[in-house]
Amino acid sequence: MAGWNNYKSKEKIANIVSILTNAPIIAFFMFSGLSYYFLSGADFIIVTMVTLIFSVLIPSIIAYTWIKNKNLELDMPNKEDRLYPLLWILLSYSLGVIVLHIIFAPPVITVLMFYYFSSTMVILIISLFWKISIHSVWVAGPVAFLIYIFGYSGLFFLPIIPLVMWSRLFLKRHTPIQVIAGASMGFVLITVQIYFFLGF
Repeated sequence: MAGWNNYKSKEKIANIVSILTNAPIIAFFMFSGLSYYFLSGADFIIVTMVTLIFSVLIPSIIAYTWIKNKNLELDMPNKEDRLYPLLWILLSYSLGVIVLHIIFAPPVITVLMFYYFSSTMVILIISLFWKISIHSVWVAGPVAFLIYIFGYSGLFFLPIIPLVMWSRLFLKRHTPIQVIAGASMGFVLITVQIYFFLGF
């Protein structure tokens, strides 16, 4: 009985971690936090609204509508179910990059939006034949970005990556290679983009 209760407690924690680290939630804290850090006044309001519309609001509506209409689980465990919503979410991120460029948003914010666009594009391609961990991709990249922005202070967020990987494995949503591949992909993509667009 004690073992069963322990398993249920871990399962509850794993579900909470998975829910709280969905892409729109991570994007909300990333973009609103960076906008607050780098901007003030009207610029803060405008840039924050643009980033949240294209990285949180529209993707959430797309995902929710698709899940509801198809009666799917929240995290869409079957890779085939992800293709159509990812395609439209990709469009939302691309529009976000364009609008941020037009309004002369800080480069760090535009690059982060571009990361969401580029990682979604790669995920979409991979999902045609393999199931990579989207949670791992969209947590590892932002965490690496925070380390770039804040230096050693950004290392505070590093434990989130293995925690998310554990939650996806515990819930049997992914295999070890899928979560490792996702985290590695997120780290590599954001590192390459930081190098080319922002410089080390």
